[in-house]
Amino acid sequence: MNLSRPATSVQINDTTLRDGEQAAGVAFNLKEKIAIATFLDSIGVQELEVGIPAMGKEEEASIQAIANLGLKAQLLGWNRATISDVQASLRCGLQRIHVSVPVSEIQIAAKFHGQRQVMLARLYDVMAFALDHGLSVSVGGEDSSRADESFLLDVARFAQDWGAFRFRFCDTVGVLDPLITYHKVRRLVSGLAIPVEMHTHNDLGLATANALAGVRAGALSLNTTVNGLGERAGNAALEEVVMALKCIYGIQVGIDTRRLLELSRLVATASNCPVPPWKAIVGENTFAHESGIHAHGVLQNPVTYEPFAPEDVGWERRFVVGKHSGRHLVLSVLQQQGIVLSSEEAESVLEAVRHQAVEAKRSLTTEELLRLIPQARSYAHAI
Repeated sequence: MNLSRPATSVQINDTTLRDGEQAAGVAFNLKEKIAIATFLDSIGVQELEVGIPAMGKEEEASIQAIANLGLKAQLLGWNRATISDVQASLRCGLQRIHVSVPVSEIQIAAKFHGQRQVMLARLYDVMAFALDHGLSVSVGGEDSSRADESFLLDVARFAQDWGAFRFRFCDTVGVLDPLITYHKVRRLVSGLAIPVEMHTHNDLGLATANALAGVRAGALSLNTTVNGLGERAGNAALEEVVMALKCIYGIQVGIDTRRLLELSRLVATASNCPVPPWKAIVGENTFAHESGIHAHGVLQNPVTYEPFAPEDVGWERRFVVGKHSGRHLVLSVLQQQGIVLSSEEAESVLEAVRHQAVEAKRSLTTEELLRLIPQARSYAHAI
């Protein structure tokens, strides 16, 4: 397969405040929404999808409050293809909106009784109304991944001809793999003059990979959420997408990655959704080394087992003593505490560490390690 080179300029359109908040059990209050929007803006995220105005007065007030902050980021409100939704966006003071329409047979059957032309007529009327009221309009194809490709391109071209500034390709239920994504998005990009945006879900764990495949195919904008928050299994994670673009493709998206950990913790607290320790980029274990072979390598040269420096995303490297630790790591940790062991003492300590780690079902703290020293020394000298 002859893959095209990715674009050198890619925009992040973060939807933590819209699709992220649609995660089951998540509800941001006004203070939290303002804090998240302000933080995203301060680190350089170019566009924010700030909510669904049609949800009601409280949501309208929240969006209006964000619109009044004077952020550098462009703000976008999400709408169904109804004039009442657009009117709600206008009341919020927004200048840009996104209009979503179903494009797969499954979704059109559920929402328009299978009538494609009725859906298209509705989209035309809503776009005309929005444009007449001075709004910039992005159009999204809900369930693009399961749509007939020719019909999907027709819808995107209609949206383009009717004045849309961008078309969103949505893998709504996360069923694509990167190779299929590339081919579908490449066809769409090749047939349009307006940019294509990727909106990928993580039902099969491929949201970030599919977002990157879209970039490789020529997409110029990516929807993300902090920590991958979102409906069902979530969305493409902002921190993963940004670091993958940087490390794999050398694409800098203008975001201060050194604050990604801080951002992750803000959203984790606001959403009441703790980040798993193995979560890419921002998980607690991301730069924690326990395995003897890995720790020994990192002690000699960090690039042996780290794809980028922990400081790049706001972390610090940690060496953790546990069941899989080797002599080099244990000796290094103890040397930092001013303790030097003989070879026999080190073996005795290592055996004690492994035993206690299995008993505790976790790694040991430095204090727990130090408490093992006297007994291990006595045992070593008694042999």
